[in-house]
Amino acid sequence: MRIGVLTGGGDCPGLNAVIRAVVRKGVGEYGHEFIGFRDGWRGPVENKTTPLGVAEVRGILPRGGTILRSSRTNPFKVDGGVDKVRATLADRGVDALIAIGGEDTLGVAKRLTDLGIPVVGVPKTIDNDLNATDYTFGFDTAVNIASEAIDRLHTTAESHHRCVVVEVMGRHAGWIALHSGLAGGANVILVPEQRFDVSQVVAYVESRFETDYSPIVVVAEGAQPTEGDMVTQNGELDAFGHVRLGGIGQWLSDQIEKQTGKESRAVVLGHVQRGGTPTAFDRVLATRFGLHAIDAVHEGDFGKMVALRGTDIVRVPLAEATSELKTVPAERLAEAEVFFG
Repeated sequence: MRIGVLTGGGDCPGLNAVIRAVVRKGVGEYGHEFIGFRDGWRGPVENKTTPLGVAEVRGILPRGGTILRSSRTNPFKVDGGVDKVRATLADRGVDALIAIGGEDTLGVAKRLTDLGIPVVGVPKTIDNDLNATDYTFGFDTAVNIASEAIDRLHTTAESHHRCVVVEVMGRHAGWIALHSGLAGGANVILVPEQRFDVSQVVAYVESRFETDYSPIVVVAEGAQPTEGDMVTQNGELDAFGHVRLGGIGQWLSDQIEKQTGKESRAVVLGHVQRGGTPTAFDRVLATRFGLHAIDAVHEGDFGKMVALRGTDIVRVPLAEATSELKTVPAERLAEAEVFFG
C-alpha cells in the first residue's frame, strides 16, 4: 500500500513520534510506502507532498512540532475541496490516509470516511478534550511546562507580595488548568466548564494574602465570569468557526488589583505550552498510537481512531471520538477546591 500521513490543527510535542512509529513499522514489518502531506489538510487539497521514508524519520523522536508542518485548513470550507482531495490521492497513488490531529482534524477525517475515503485517525491535542480516549499525547508535556512555570512564579510572587494570574490554554475544556494548577499548588483554578464569580476569586486571593503568602490563580483561556463572555482578541473566525481567545488573565488580574488594592500581574503561557521536546510519557503514548494506527490501516480497518483505554490501545469509531468534547466533570473540580484560598 501507499499511505499518506498528515498532521493538522495546533502542533504539539509527540507528533513526530507518531510519524516515526508509523513509518518504521509500516516499512519494516509490512513493506508499505509512505508519502507525507504538508500543512495538514491543505496538503491533499493543494497536492503538497514531501518524501516520508525511514531516512526522513531518523532522529525525530525527541523533536517537538511536526516535520510535516500543520494548518487549520478545512477541505469542506474550500471550493471543491473534497474533489481536490480525491484528485490528489489518485494522482499520488495513495491507498489510505493516517490523519493525526484533534477534534477538527478528526472531524474532517470522519466526514471523508463517510464519503468513501479510507482514513485512520490518531488523537492529538494538548487540551486532552477528545472523547473516547483517556489521554491524548501532548497533554502531559503541556501540563509539565505549565507546572514548572507556576513553580517559578510562586517565588517571584512571594518576593513582591503580588498575586499572579497564569493564563493557560483551554478553549472549551480546562484539563490543563486543572492538572497544572493542582501540580503547581495554585490557590484558585478557573475552567471553561464552570463560570466563576469574580467576588469569590477576590475572597480567595485576600484569604491567601492574610496568611502572608502570595496567591497564584490559574485560569484557562476559555473561562468566563458569571456576568460576561469569553475574552477574545478579535472577532475573526478560523476555518472551523473558532474565534481567537486570549486576554482573560489580564482582565482578571486587573479586577483583582482593583478590588484588593494589592499588586497583581498576569502571565500568558500561550504557545510555550505547545513547544519543545515531549515528555517520556508523551513519547511512549505517541509511539504506541503510531504502531497501532499502521496496524489498523494494514488490516483495512478504516473510519477508526486509535485510543488509550487504561493501559491498552484500542480502536474506536471516529464518530465516537468526535461526537462530543471530553470536559472536566464537576467532581474533578470539586477535588481541587479543597486547596482554594
